[in-house]
Formats: sequence, C-alpha cells, structure tokens
Amino acid sequence: MSQSPSLSRRQLLRYTTFAGAAMAFPTVLAACGGPSSTNKTGSSAGSLTAVIGYGNNQSWDPLQTASAFSMAAILHCYESLVEGDPVTRAPFPGLAKALPDASGTSLKFDLRDGAKWHDGQPVVADDVVFTYARALDEKENVLIHSFFSTWLKEVRKTGERSVEFVLKFPFPYALQRIQCCKILPKHVYEGKWADAAAGKVVGSGPYKVVEQAPLSHTGFEKFADYNGPRPAAYDKMLWKSIVDSAPRVAAISGAKPDAQIAENIPAANAEQLRKAGRTVEFADGGNNLFLLFNTAHAPFDKNLVRQALHYAIDKNKMIEIGLKGAGSPGTSFINPKLPSSQPASQDFAYNPEKAKQLLQQAGVSGLKVTLSTTNTSLVADCVKVIKEGWDAIGVQTTLDSQDTKALFSKLDAGTDFQVVATTNNPMQFGNDPDLLIRYYYDAKSLLTSKYARFTGPDAQALLALQDQAAAETDEGKRTALNKQLLDRISEQAVIYPVVFTQLGTAWDPKAISGVRAQGYPGIYLNQAKPV
Repeated sequence: MSQSPSLSRRQLLRYTTFAGAAMAFPTVLAACGGPSSTNKTGSSAGSLTAVIGYGNNQSWDPLQTASAFSMAAILHCYESLVEGDPVTRAPFPGLAKALPDASGTSLKFDLRDGAKWHDGQPVVADDVVFTYARALDEKENVLIHSFFSTWLKEVRKTGERSVEFVLKFPFPYALQRIQCCKILPKHVYEGKWADAAAGKVVGSGPYKVVEQAPLSHTGFEKFADYNGPRPAAYDKMLWKSIVDSAPRVAAISGAKPDAQIAENIPAANAEQLRKAGRTVEFADGGNNLFLLFNTAHAPFDKNLVRQALHYAIDKNKMIEIGLKGAGSPGTSFINPKLPSSQPASQDFAYNPEKAKQLLQQAGVSGLKVTLSTTNTSLVADCVKVIKEGWDAIGVQTTLDSQDTKALFSKLDAGTDFQVVATTNNPMQFGNDPDLLIRYYYDAKSLLTSKYARFTGPDAQALLALQDQAAAETDEGKRTALNKQLLDRISEQAVIYPVVFTQLGTAWDPKAISGVRAQGYPGIYLNQAKPV
C-alpha cells in the first residue's frame, strides 16, 4: 500500500506539541465589536474567559497546524463532515446531514441544510472537494496528508451539496479519521493559504474569531447563523495565551478568578486549586516522553541493546519525581489507559538485572551513551532518572540538553547522535491505533527513516504489518494484527515511550459546566454552559 510522502522539517515542528519555533502573525480583526484588549470578557453569563498554556502565534491553517492553541480554537470555529466526542472520538454528523455506511469503498455525504460560512456564504460541495484535494495533494504535502493518503483515493462532487469519498480499500477508521480534516471555504482561501496560517479564520462553526493578539489572547463571538448540532452557549469568549505555569495557575485561583477554565495545569498545583474550590481533573492520552535510537550508530543497531536501556529505567520513580504522580509507565506503544492499547511482549518493567543480561547477550560492555534531550522542565526532570538507571548498570551516561529547534536542526543536518529523549502527543489528531502508531512509524517520515535510520528488513516488515492491520475489516482479526504490531514495535524499540503523562484541566464549577479534562492539549467548550 502507498506510503505518505515525507514531512519537511518545518512540518515536523508543527507536527509536535513540543515545537519551540513560533510563527509570528499580525493582529487580525475578522469583525468589529470583539472583546477589547483588556484581556477580560467580564463576568456575565454570556461571556467566558479561558486560559491556554500555549502560544496563539503559530499557524492557524487547519490542514497544517499542530499548534495546541490553534487546534483547540479550530474545533470551535471550523467543522468537519464528521465531528467527534472530544474524549472518545465517537462520531456524529458535523457538516454532513447524517453518518454514511462506512463499510465499503464509497462514502456518500449530503451537506447540512442551511450551513453557512462566517461571511454569510453557503457551504457547498465545491468547498469539500477543494479542501480534500489539498489534503491529498502530494505536492502540497500538508500535515494531515499521511492520515488520508494510505486509504482515500479522491473526494468528488455528486451534487451542489453532496460528495462521494472513493476509498482505495474499506478503511475501518474512516469516520474517526475524517474528523481531523476541517472543511474550508474555497472562495476565501483558494490561493491564499498564507492568510489562514496568519490567523484569518472563516469557518462554519459555532464561534467566529473576532480578534487576534499574538502571544496575548484570541477573542471569539457567537456565530448567529450556525445551525449545527452544538450551538454556542456564550455570546463572547476570550482565550488568554499564558505559557508560564505560575500566572496560568493564578488566573484560575482565588475567590474571584479571572478565568472560568484553564488547561495545562501542573500536578503540583492541583491540591492548591481544589482547596480554592476549583475542580481539577487529569486525563490520560497520547502525551509521552520517548526514546529515539540512531540505529545506524553501533551498538544501537542491536535491538537487545535498545531493550536493555529501556529495562534499566525506573519508570515509577520517573513518574513520582518528574511527573509528580501524573503519569503511567509505557508498557505498550499506545498508552495502556487507552481502549486501543494492548499489552506488548516487552513490558519494559524496571529490571536492571535483565538489562545487564541483555547487554551481555548482545556482546556489549563498557558502553558510553550521550543522551540528547530537549530542555523543557518536564524532560529535564525525567531524564535525570534515565541517567541514574543507565549509570547503575554500568552504562556511562552524559546528558546533552538543548533547545528543541537546535536539537532537531542538528538531526536534519544529518549530525550523528546516539539516543534522543523528548516528548510528543499524536492524540490531537485522533485516537485510533493506526493513527497513534503511524504518527511515529512511516516509511518516509523524518522520525523513522531520517532520524532513527530505521529502513532495513525489520523496518519494512513492521510497516507492512501496520498497513495490513489498517486494511483489515474484521475487528477480531484487526485486533490480533494490532497486537502483533505492538509486540513487534516493543521488540524493536527504535522509537518507544518511557512514560505517558497526564494532562490537567481546572475550572470553576460555580461558573461553568459541561467540560472535561482531555488527554491532549487544549479545551473543548462546544458542550460548555454557564452555571
């Protein structure tokens, strides 16, 4: 089966929640009368203030961005043909009138009657075809391309307000995957994708963006003509961008908090906020600290060495020290707390004696490792535990911490390295097992082929098994194939999670209801209501 084209360096940085390179854009006013630059909407029932722990100055192009702030906002401003529950991803009709039969190679959609863009123009089939033509274009190579290129052949117009998806083979996750492709208006963005990236938002969702203040806030207003399944409950919303944890926690603290809800809450602040009357919840998801080995650098070409180094890490200690209890050991490639996970043949439970035996079995002694890491506080706290474990089994370990952009620029340039430790979260895009794995393992991705140099027979067998599982329509057989795939990934351990981190959300239960913590960055307020 076809593989997706490689991601560019620029795309990979957008692809990751740890990306440090922010793309600045000018203030954009989509309409008059939006929230003022006082950074407050007020305290009336018709307005809401939220705090997001990420910058709002990266790309707002729905087909290209992985910015946590932008992606969360896009869920409120744009729609897919199929929408999904923010936690389970259970599908429901979005721009589509109804969910189609997704068991074959043809999916037919009629658009919702009366659906309009924020500029008042009707949503038509040409908009859907326009959007998917870009998503599938290898030359465009947008970020979400690989999530569709393996199974979707084309999307064609069958009427003024109807389209057909033509599949290469029956794809069991089609309705889940369609959720990550937001439909855009052709008359606004054709030939003007730079406007989308720069923060111009013209969607069909329940809220429209009326103000962009980079590195400060984004203002929203209720879209009066929205007639979809989840209408806006607030007349105005103001989302503050507060990257530093202390002021972010302060905004949701106190007797009269500035915000009704805040995400990216550190576990260390949870009890303090609960005592102040806030609800604080942590969710398991795809956020993980992982190791990536350079398989072209001996002895990391040997899977027994890679396994040994994983068995030498005390994950429970890492969760206690580095994550303040808000995490889970990586006993499978997919977070064991997720429904799509299955136990892997190598659980990598802390076992220093086994680690020593595996190194001996591999014929390796006196190993010295330089562990290249990104410099976020979470990574810095966690990799100390890795070094301690490796040193304890006689592997002399040197930590080389650096800025994310600097580290990956070196990898792009082909600089030799041994092992990298950093964080990532594919669940922003979906939670089906194929997506959670393909995000990392793909024949032409930078992570797999360029950085890990994982291209030989073992890699080819793994990727072939992945494609076989994705195309299997029988659920029982597909589950069995996914189990084989998870086993094989654990046995190779080329790119593999050490721990999965929980993500915290806090809100004032006296002011807002209908919200939940989610296992990926951002918030979802399309079901929120003022109390």
